[in-house]
Amino acid sequence: MIEIKHLTKRFEKVTAVNDMSLEIKNGSVIGLVGSNGSGKSTLLRMLAGVYEGEEGEILLDGVKLFDNPAAKGLCYFVPDFPFFYSNSTVENTAMLYRELYPNWSEAQYERYCKTFPIDRNALIINMSKGMQRQAALILALSTCPRYLFLDEIFDGLDPVVRHMLKRILIDHVSREELTVIIASHNLRELEDLCDRICLMHRGNVIMERDIDSLRTEFRKVQVAFTELPNVPNPFEGINVVNVWRNGNVFNVTIRGTEDEFMPRINALQPAYVSAMPLTLEEIFICEMGAAGYDTNSIL
Repeated sequence: MIEIKHLTKRFEKVTAVNDMSLEIKNGSVIGLVGSNGSGKSTLLRMLAGVYEGEEGEILLDGVKLFDNPAAKGLCYFVPDFPFFYSNSTVENTAMLYRELYPNWSEAQYERYCKTFPIDRNALIINMSKGMQRQAALILALSTCPRYLFLDEIFDGLDPVVRHMLKRILIDHVSREELTVIIASHNLRELEDLCDRICLMHRGNVIMERDIDSLRTEFRKVQVAFTELPNVPNPFEGINVVNVWRNGNVFNVTIRGTEDEFMPRINALQPAYVSAMPLTLEEIFICEMGAAGYDTNSIL
């Protein structure tokens, strides 16, 4: 288990992570989402033991993580821009990792060298962005980490490789209780893979929820009237997040279940009404707007 307790990280006058507390159970796949500069990448670097917080602590299975080689050996971090030396290949980097990572698996290394379509003896710096990520993934998975931290890992990967990576991660999670934390702006990819979402804004966690329960919390509802109801607010008493109107047609985002709001809407005698769940991206926009992010001016 990962325990984050009142964690704070500052860079001069900027507070990247602000008094964060969070528990992540083993075998979880967590999607880390948020606005630009919300602290996602900083948090991943702290989880990997690269940065130390000014306040608070991170415990890995009850043991402090920072400056603890044994704990760090259980973790692997693939940053947004993986670093390799100018003469690095997958093969000569693997030679180094065999000495550094106690759980290195030669069988997994050979397996993933065959799975990902890259030349293990080619210079990594000459590869495309997507191929460099695949090189990093081969090495990451071969270390057999218990905790895998990925920053924008889908960026640059083609659809076939993205699908393959999701299947690989799900396989490791189910077989070995691998814990995966993925920071990404690609919410569509996270929706397929993660079981929980952690939403960050300005260094704070503003929401940490199970994806399935989150999907049931919001509905987008389209309501059309032949004649508008003779009331000041047709949706009074309903937990409305936002409303967009085009003539007699209303597109309403509602927080709540259909059992809660549909009787009130049907009482207005609409000509047409339909309700659908929100996508993860739509939920993100709603929650960020509630947190003070000016989504209206952006959209």
